[in-house]
Amino acid sequence: MTETLNADPQELAKFSQLAHRWWDPESEFKPLHQINPLRLEWIDRHARLQGKRVVDIGCGGGILADSMARKGAQVLGIDLAGKALKVAQLHAMEAQTPGVEYREVAVEALSTEQPAGFDVVTCMEMLEHVPDPSSVVRAAATLAKPGGWIFFSTLNRNPKSFLFAIVGAEYLLQLLPKGTHEYAKFIRPSELARWCREAQLDLVETRGMEYNPLTQRYWLSGDTSVNYLLACRKP
Repeated sequence: MTETLNADPQELAKFSQLAHRWWDPESEFKPLHQINPLRLEWIDRHARLQGKRVVDIGCGGGILADSMARKGAQVLGIDLAGKALKVAQLHAMEAQTPGVEYREVAVEALSTEQPAGFDVVTCMEMLEHVPDPSSVVRAAATLAKPGGWIFFSTLNRNPKSFLFAIVGAEYLLQLLPKGTHEYAKFIRPSELARWCREAQLDLVETRGMEYNPLTQRYWLSGDTSVNYLLACRKP
């Protein structure tokens, strides 16, 4: 019997079509470029990336993976969107980024292959794009070494997030391509926290991410009503 992949073919196709634009800071991926320094600093503050072995789940074109490698980590970026991975590899070669490699492999398969293999596991803006996000959380927990850090970021599910992340970001401000997100796949912090606890992870911190469309500035705050980040440790 063939194992079914925890991936949505339409989602993979969507990101593959845009693959060549990943590293254009003025493209559809502009928000990712803008929030990356915030995410990187938050991860580094908790986990101290220098010298750590890191896996970035759903790495796409490698924006976060590349920057973590530049902080001195040994980074493996994984994704199932082949075209995005080729873009990531090409960028790493052109930019001569040390200590980063990419593989087309499902997180569940990697967790079987390399259990407790990583000091740090990141999974940013990916859970809301897969059929079974709890499976990704379990695999992420398996990949982390005891004492290791696991970081997630995703979108809350409530009327405000629908208004901000879909109506606002995709239709009014056109920060993201229309159809980037599907509201039904958004995840409440309580749901993500429950999956983390079920995977035997200790919750350390939850932070919100806010955006001001007038100043085009992002910042971390205590408001988790739209975008939020969650940090866990494996006991």
